[in-house]
Amino acid sequence: MWPYYPDLLATPVPRYTSFPTAAEFGPGVGADDFARALEGADGDISVYVHIPFCEAICWYCGCNTGKANRGERLASYLEALHREIALVGERLPATARVRRVAFGGGSPNAIRPTDFVRLLLGLTQSLPLADPVISVELDPRTLDKPWVDALAGVGVSRASLGVQTFDPALQAAIGREQPAALIERCTDWLRGAGIASLNFDLMYGLPGQDEPALLDTLARTVALAPERVALFGYAHVPHLIPRQRRIDATGLPGTFARFRMAALGQAELVRAGYAGIGFDHFARPDDPLALAAREGRLHRNFQGFTDDAAPVLIGFGASAISSFPELLVQNEKNGGRYRMMLSQDRLPAMLGVRRGAEDRRRGAIVESLLCHGAADLGGAPDAETAARLEPLLERGLARIAGTRLVVTELGLPYSRVIAAAFDPYRQQSARRFSSAV
Repeated sequence: MWPYYPDLLATPVPRYTSFPTAAEFGPGVGADDFARALEGADGDISVYVHIPFCEAICWYCGCNTGKANRGERLASYLEALHREIALVGERLPATARVRRVAFGGGSPNAIRPTDFVRLLLGLTQSLPLADPVISVELDPRTLDKPWVDALAGVGVSRASLGVQTFDPALQAAIGREQPAALIERCTDWLRGAGIASLNFDLMYGLPGQDEPALLDTLARTVALAPERVALFGYAHVPHLIPRQRRIDATGLPGTFARFRMAALGQAELVRAGYAGIGFDHFARPDDPLALAAREGRLHRNFQGFTDDAAPVLIGFGASAISSFPELLVQNEKNGGRYRMMLSQDRLPAMLGVRRGAEDRRRGAIVESLLCHGAADLGGAPDAETAARLEPLLERGLARIAGTRLVVTELGLPYSRVIAAAFDPYRQQSARRFSSAV
């Protein structure tokens, strides 16, 4: 059992899939900044395509998504998406090479498989694809054989299934009912389609969840043997995500119960042969993610922990975020306004933040702490950072050796808290983040 310090876990902290986080985005960055960044984006590039639709909306979900129940709205969104891909392609230099393409949402399989294939064709026609690794997030409830055939036909090699929990009562409590037999069938289909790296997304801290329920889900997961597992703590923030008001908050586990579940998940998955990746991901030892972690090549971006080393990530679709070394920029979040802007051949970039030298330095420290459990500070921390680190150092959760800060084995569940010590924006932001555990 990890040491439990409730005072250190009391303040919510970001997940740090970027630095600065999206909470710091503002209107001072827009389409002109995005266009200039695109024109200078040579070398390896990754692409993310956002499909903000689902057949059914789960109550816990924090994604920017809506119901895929209006064919006309879906068609107009896809038309805008194709136009955005073409506009971006016109601005990329000839030296750019797209090495990875990820589809997320929402649920990409909320659209027809033929539309998915057309999207890939559009990417191929407009962008400099260089035999990219293609990955996709999938909702098991709407995955059918035509979709699986499409995945195999275009060469998708990585997929992520939103499993969350195998417990029927917990599924009902969060609005995501999917029998175990369905997950098993989807897993078999995806294996047959050539998916070499399959991920299961699981959750702890759900309403009414206890340790036996989590253990059962972990055991069923291990039996199906996905190459990767992501074990997330449910973030209950109904003031930010209104659909979460449908969840009975009186049944939510407390901080200590959540902490024990996180520790239990870590112990069980490692015992089953998975390598711990950062603080909430796990991978089979021969999976590319585990190899990257062992070889010091692990990174963190908007997809979480990744073996993707590309310095540029271009996001397509409403609310999608693009990342450049000196710029973070987000598309218009509202689907209607997003479509309107593309109908006028305007890049839909609306918010963002410029990353100066100090942001890049602190961002590198945050990423290194989360990915490698250590970071070279380049010198003594400033007074404010040192003060925030002090209670963590005193309790043996981290230590400083020369200019190097190391997260100890006991400090693993406090990784985000330790990283947050280097985030000056967090001290000022009024936005509430997810629980620290």
